[in-house]
Amino acid sequence: MELALFGDSHIPSREPHIPDPFVSEIRTADHVIHTGDFDSKGALTDAQDLAPELTAVHGNMDPQIGLPTVATVECGGVEFVVTHGTGSRGGWTQRVADAVTEHATGDIAVGVAGHTHEITDTTHDGVRILNPGSVTGANPADRPTMMTVTAEDGDLEVTVHEL
Repeated sequence: MELALFGDSHIPSREPHIPDPFVSEIRTADHVIHTGDFDSKGALTDAQDLAPELTAVHGNMDPQIGLPTVATVECGGVEFVVTHGTGSRGGWTQRVADAVTEHATGDIAVGVAGHTHEITDTTHDGVRILNPGSVTGANPADRPTMMTVTAEDGDLEVTVHEL
């Protein structure tokens, strides 16, 4: 199963749109995960229109757009626990690992979060954590980034995309 992971869009307050090369990655994925901070209901609607299937969470810069703060989805034998990671930079990995521990129901779980605008693929307290950065390169990011993930039989292959 092919997944596209992106977040921290901040459309329209910081950037006007998702870069075209990333739109293509999102459209061709089997499932799409957004880590929050759409910034507007229109940006959420655009993501819903692009994604074949979308799992998304509420970010600290989102208006009330009807998204949960934590969501889970199983793809390719992996349970993805998605949260924005809101809070100070210090403690971000612990907050995400704690969300996985609290919400995961399967044996193989990965945390997916945003908020820092920094590409991250790390393990904390035995929990793998992915952050696709900012799809638009919104400040404080220095470039637009996202991830694609191939999940098969509980194994992950992660690819970072940057412009």
